[in-house]
Amino acid sequence: MTEYERWLAQDLDDPDLKPELLAIQGKEDEINDRFYRNLEFGTAGLRGVIGAGTNRMNVYTVRKATQGLANCLKKHGGTSVAIAYDSRIKSDLFAKESAAVLAANGITAHLYPELMPTPALSFAVRYLHCDAGICVTASHNPSKYNGYKAYGSDGCQIALEMADEVLGEINQLDIFSDIQRMDFDEGVQSGKIVYITDEVVDAFLDAVFSQRVLDVADGGLKVVYTPLNGTGRRCVTKILERIGIHDVTIVPEQEYPDGNFPTCPFPNPEIREALQKGLELCEKVQPDLLLATDPDADRCGIAVRQGGEYVLLSGNEVGVLLMDFIARKRRENGTLPQNPVAVTTIVSTDMTECVAAEYGLELRKVLTGFKYIGDQIASLEQAGEAERYIFGFEESYGYLSGGYVRDKDAVDASMLICQMALDYKRHGKTLVEAMQDLYEKHGYYANGLLNFVFEGEDGMKKMSGLMDALRANAPKEIAGRAVVGWSDYETSERHDGDAVTPITLPKSNVLEYRLEGGSKLMVRPSGTEPKIKVYLSSKGKTRADADAMMEKLKIAGKEVLGL
Repeated sequence: MTEYERWLAQDLDDPDLKPELLAIQGKEDEINDRFYRNLEFGTAGLRGVIGAGTNRMNVYTVRKATQGLANCLKKHGGTSVAIAYDSRIKSDLFAKESAAVLAANGITAHLYPELMPTPALSFAVRYLHCDAGICVTASHNPSKYNGYKAYGSDGCQIALEMADEVLGEINQLDIFSDIQRMDFDEGVQSGKIVYITDEVVDAFLDAVFSQRVLDVADGGLKVVYTPLNGTGRRCVTKILERIGIHDVTIVPEQEYPDGNFPTCPFPNPEIREALQKGLELCEKVQPDLLLATDPDADRCGIAVRQGGEYVLLSGNEVGVLLMDFIARKRRENGTLPQNPVAVTTIVSTDMTECVAAEYGLELRKVLTGFKYIGDQIASLEQAGEAERYIFGFEESYGYLSGGYVRDKDAVDASMLICQMALDYKRHGKTLVEAMQDLYEKHGYYANGLLNFVFEGEDGMKKMSGLMDALRANAPKEIAGRAVVGWSDYETSERHDGDAVTPITLPKSNVLEYRLEGGSKLMVRPSGTEPKIKVYLSSKGKTRADADAMMEKLKIAGKEVLGL
């Protein structure tokens, strides 16, 4: 309440904040929700609801985070930061405020003059030799959210050590009195704020184009594309044109930036509702493929025409298809390197192990979060073996086939998916049929995800309590199958019967339960949203077997959490 009164007494810069504070006077729960904590800063940066308060995304929490980053950079001799932003509400404002704080601290801010995909930020950090990067985005969250991703000089989202150091600096700052900031226009005039030119965008697109798998030819593929009112339109349409995909129809209601996302309340290509406008257009246009990128264009989802209807493929299915396609075509054209490496995450489908074995790929499994895939690319580069990396993906629709960026890239994914669809079309197959062929070859895998939301202060406590309870009492049976092994990535222990072996990955709040017959269930609190995610994986000799087990796992997921 003291902090609320202090904010109320301030002459606040953003005119939207004071009316919100006045509107909640006397409403203890609403005041508490905005001020009971500081918006958490971690390896994913900041993410939260836009509004007034220390637990909200606003110019003051953004300035404070940027001052903390600036203090950290100055201690290590850092002199420049690249900044990008997406179409969300106040994204451009937050990006300019970040630049103004950096400029006042003597750090040059390289700012994209228009909204850009998140991977274009990762690219700019390395291309411009910056010491860090900031991308103002909340990815695929609903419109009430915004966020602030921080990147290191390697183009990866910051590691835990740097996040802890920045957080330490943030915690020493008063949100009003300890922030250095100059006028934005003054920063531009002084040369401390510099707009990123089209040269960088063109270089990014050149780098994406270099990852093509097929020779460029007149495509013959018909595509409907939706950027979901986000950042993808410019870069995705340009790259498709360059690879010979000319028959592209953009969903008109979702073509241009709009942070309110009026036709898709959840602008996430993982869910069917976000693709509804695109699917409606497909009924008229009858394309081979519906392509969707999320608001910051780092994730990509698709629907494929099959037997007169449009079938959505999951992130795991597209990832497996791409891994198989890239390895096969590169083997055919003689560009598959010696000892090729593919990278995926511990929550992604185990079907990758079968594909990797077929092509002799070294498969590396990392923690959830594309920065860990980026770390593997960086380690190969440092060893002088950058060419060994051929593909990485995570089940949440993130893909990358080259080391030119260190984050998932929907521009690259859009290009590869269209080339893959075209290649199969030339052989008389759809991507749905291609996936069916892989299932018949490697066995049927089904994957599911359950989300359990826990809002507010009590919600965070409940999430923590549920994880503690599971650690104290590991289940012996799930969905009628015996638990044959379990892993705790927080304690770095893998349990197989009485045997306990160490896990060499960084510590993470994840629990995994392996079941008799090859199915598994994993529990992980989200790093960016107030919810627990339960990842489900079933395996069967037939589609019916895998689907039946998946239905049992969906019921069991809630039971395991005691909900």
